[in-house]
Amino acid sequence: MPDGYQVTQTAQPDALDDPATLARFDGDGMLAFIRDLPDQCRRAWAGAKTVDLPGDYRSVDKVVVLGMGGSAIAADLLRPIVSDCGRAPICVHRGYDLPPYVDRRTLLIASSHSGDTEEVVSAFGQGLRCPARKLVITTGGRLLQMAESQGIPAVRFHFRSPPRAAIGYSLMSLLAVLEMAAIVPGVGETVEDALNTLTATQAALSPDVPAPGNPAKLLAQRMHDRLPVIYGAGVLAEVAHRWKTQLNENAKTWCFHEELPEANHNALVAYSLPGRVAGGAFVVFLEPDTMPERIRLRYEFVRSVLAEAGVAFADVPVPGRTPLSQILSGVLFGDYVSCYLALLNEVSPTSIGPIDRLKDFLSAQTPRAEVR
Repeated sequence: MPDGYQVTQTAQPDALDDPATLARFDGDGMLAFIRDLPDQCRRAWAGAKTVDLPGDYRSVDKVVVLGMGGSAIAADLLRPIVSDCGRAPICVHRGYDLPPYVDRRTLLIASSHSGDTEEVVSAFGQGLRCPARKLVITTGGRLLQMAESQGIPAVRFHFRSPPRAAIGYSLMSLLAVLEMAAIVPGVGETVEDALNTLTATQAALSPDVPAPGNPAKLLAQRMHDRLPVIYGAGVLAEVAHRWKTQLNENAKTWCFHEELPEANHNALVAYSLPGRVAGGAFVVFLEPDTMPERIRLRYEFVRSVLAEAGVAFADVPVPGRTPLSQILSGVLFGDYVSCYLALLNEVSPTSIGPIDRLKDFLSAQTPRAEVR
């Protein structure tokens, strides 16, 4: 196993139903964080709604979210909702420098779990010198200090977990802010329905449900020792992206994601080569309860081409009557699959040794005070 990963005894597929085995591999409690997602979302929504947002925040004509990793993906997930029912576009910026189009009509949101993500701190520091409306979502750190010193509104939450496990706080806090700023008016009416769907999904996929009746465990078993490729369309395109990053960090496995219909204009002709990759790949189709007919036809055709190329695939129904409920239930399904696959891969789903080493390396090379 690569250096930095926690490795324990060999896991077999039936070990996913053994509490002792789960405890041995998941000593840091990633499964508990995943199980908590419905309640996490409820706490986040209620907590963010208590923030006093100035009235002029409702006059912005665009939103820019500064974030990286697990904090940035929340804004990615919400982009389709904002595009469909919002009055201002949302852009997710990953980098050290402030985008040049940030101006006085921009709502500039810095989102960082720790509050110390150096790219976000750098870009937001530059943002302090521009006339944009500003807001911070964090647990503390330098971002909170910057906000408090400048009188900038802050959504502060308390949740001790890896940033990727706090997706409920990142996503629901951001959604609440966008509703209060009248970017997505009325979205709050869909929240309770989405959380009910999420709770039902959690009950069907939790570790207490044995593998024969647990779709997430069964999918992890089929995916084991293969190269996952996750397909999504519409609101599920960024959910496929979330699956990719969770399988990377939790299961420590290579993974890619594709978006339909875009993939039909390139990836569709590439399934058969190299042969060793095609034979070892495993495609997952994220499918909502309903989808546009033209997209459904594309899903159908892609399956036929994969079958001709000898590539294994599986369909994952994603429940939900609204885009928000589909996003949340799709995220939860992927989080569970990534954690179960980590157990089969004999790694801790929590440890991220190479990322920790990268942070130490960068810290030694460039003092934080010199980071722009």
